[in-house]
Amino acid sequence: MDAATLRAAFARFPSGVTALSGLVDGAPEGMAVSSFLSVSLDPPLLAVSLQRTSRTWPALRRAGGIGVSVLAAGHGALTRRLAGATDRFAGVDWTATPSGAVRIGGAAAWFDCTLHQELPAGDHVIALLTIHAVDHQPAAPPLVFHASTFRQLV
Repeated sequence: MDAATLRAAFARFPSGVTALSGLVDGAPEGMAVSSFLSVSLDPPLLAVSLQRTSRTWPALRRAGGIGVSVLAAGHGALTRRLAGATDRFAGVDWTATPSGAVRIGGAAAWFDCTLHQELPAGDHVIALLTIHAVDHQPAAPPLVFHASTFRQLV
């Protein structure tokens, strides 16, 4: 199976975009993640899928808390920055919770989590996160990623 064709087919499915972030050695560390999934209400769990080659995930795994910010319509440039290699949080409105989870300002929802379990999944790892606190902004329009570009719901 051709990986480029498979990637193009996956791109036909619109998804939201999240920022996975936490304090690592006192500084914010994070990454953009579009493979976010609600898993369970009892216990409260969510899942994200991360490339095994990620250099960010091993650092985030060490964070006391992991914040998952559901990004809003105005966060397209931030998403590109979080997908980059340097200065990911330069000029970004963020706060840290007492656990060290980082919340992105203006997000549509926030989840304060800890790592529950990692599951191997081909060239990715699925991280199950336990949710300890949640907040949301019902009026914030979501950031939608579809066909390799950001879109807005109308």
